[in-house]
Amino acid sequence: MSIWWSLHLRREAASVPLARRLLLGAMEAAGVDPDVSYDLSVALSEACANAVEHGGPVGAGPSGAGEFHVTAYLDDDMCRIEVTDHGPGFERGRGASRAAGADPTAWDGHRDGTHDGVHGGVHDSGHDGGHDGGHDGAHHPPEHGRGLFLIEALADHVDFRSRPGDGAVVCFDKLLKWKKDALLRVS
Repeated sequence: MSIWWSLHLRREAASVPLARRLLLGAMEAAGVDPDVSYDLSVALSEACANAVEHGGPVGAGPSGAGEFHVTAYLDDDMCRIEVTDHGPGFERGRGASRAAGADPTAWDGHRDGTHDGVHGGVHDSGHDGGHDGGHDGAHHPPEHGRGLFLIEALADHVDFRSRPGDGAVVCFDKLLKWKKDALLRVS
């Protein structure tokens, strides 16, 4: 059995908890282990927050710039979630990468949020929110960009895709664990 759902949401803050609650409700109804559901809901919240903040200009436009899309698939023992926005996209080769050994706590002081050549976020806003390195004179990572590292830590597989001029797609998968009394145990 497979379960699939899709949301078309406004790029506004209230959309983030809405998407999270719908995912958690679907996972609970399907009988997915609560720890797995929680991990996926945090990853989804980070991806949605990124789309809300960086996914394009506010207001609907001809390319849907005032909205973003969430699609979730439960198929066999895997859940795949895709969050698609209509922002500017991101530069090729720039995105958080566990495989590349990027460290979300290491910041080399670049105001664009780069970490030793690896960008800390698909849609990093290019500023560090006025952070001047802290009162102790040490450099600290900017607040932007950490969410993608969190998504990579919580998911089993992550793919960041750019559609220059028409947004980005954050896609992540996680192997599902089921509660013993799961009504919709996918087999």
